[in-house]
Amino acid sequence: MRTKAIRSLGVAAALLATLTACGGRGEETGTAAVGDCKGQQTTGITDTTIKLGGVYPLSGPASAYGEVPKGIKAYFDYVNAEQGGIDGRKVEYLVRDDSYQPPKTVEETRRLVEQDQVFAVFQTLGTATSSAVWDYLGQRKVPQVFVATGATKFGADTEHPWTMGWQPSYRTEGLAYAQHVKTQRPDATVAVLYQNDDFGKDLLAAFTEGVAGSGVKVVAHQSFEVTDPTVDAQVRNLANSKADVLLNFSTPKFASQALAADVRNTDWNPLHIVTQVSNTMATLRPVGLENVQGVVTAAFLKDPADPRWAQDAGMRTYKTNLAKYAPGADPENQHAMAGWAMAESFRKTMEAATCPTREGLRDAMRSLDNVAVDLLLPGITMKTGASDGYPLEAVGIQTFSGNHWSLTDGLIDTGK
Repeated sequence: MRTKAIRSLGVAAALLATLTACGGRGEETGTAAVGDCKGQQTTGITDTTIKLGGVYPLSGPASAYGEVPKGIKAYFDYVNAEQGGIDGRKVEYLVRDDSYQPPKTVEETRRLVEQDQVFAVFQTLGTATSSAVWDYLGQRKVPQVFVATGATKFGADTEHPWTMGWQPSYRTEGLAYAQHVKTQRPDATVAVLYQNDDFGKDLLAAFTEGVAGSGVKVVAHQSFEVTDPTVDAQVRNLANSKADVLLNFSTPKFASQALAADVRNTDWNPLHIVTQVSNTMATLRPVGLENVQGVVTAAFLKDPADPRWAQDAGMRTYKTNLAKYAPGADPENQHAMAGWAMAESFRKTMEAATCPTREGLRDAMRSLDNVAVDLLLPGITMKTGASDGYPLEAVGIQTFSGNHWSLTDGLIDTGK
């Protein structure tokens, strides 16, 4: 879940401005609470409502991630209709399209903050896109909650207390793949296809670090830009290495292309590892499920296609209510399911806030104490601290078998 070119960040900085918002809640003066929460911001929240905004690539090269807000909105609609909202507040969720372009992320985020007067931005999707607005949101003291990217900096940074990631970092994921390859193929040669941004570079750097000093060697790597039409040429070049393992560090469109290119090359049969942000059925089905048997990925969420979770209470709630509140959405699309899990994570974080204010939400997301979320794999909970900005720090390794993913290793927790 990430973005285009880092060079676009300069455009974002030029668009930032000092703004004045209005709104109120209960017994307030302007947008400041009183009582124990005196002086804290309450723009976008009242005793009965809470307004949130998210920015996603609903169009453009990463439009596959448009399923994420479908899952989020379905969860909020379910909570509003059947549980009275979050602490009695009905959620209004506004979604904007940035086409995976940081300048548009800035434009749409400003629109949410300045015009729509949202309480918090939940979420921005992508690394460069989220980076484009975290200074602005920090200056405005608007929570940027659970950004949809695993870029390591969103957990490690101490200069942006209003921003936090959610999913396991790309460092965690890359180290997990390194551990798996060292165990399964201790003398493997490895070829890497990676997106030329923080997303792909984080994964490549972590994997390289993880195999250092072992018999596993990276012998070839090829990058691509998100504006490239295909990655066929890059995969052909990697095939010339005859590597034992192919790491596919790509967003969904390109991940599917690389899988298909691998299938067409019958002279090369590497172990194919695809990043968890692209391991959805929407990525695999165009290639043919019969052609992706044995592909490996990481996971921190349950697989909605795996029969082992058929009677799981959280999975049943998700599938039943996704059908009810997002008709037509595919319950086996992991992006939609991730959105549902993210929304539940937000709800539990907001409910833990001492004050129903922006400052209260900021502090709550920095003090999560083993918070359970129904669709996370058993053993994975959300935990943060003053110096720990990584809510989720463990993944499992799974292999595609039949028509679903099957966990093959226990959880790997790198602590990063």
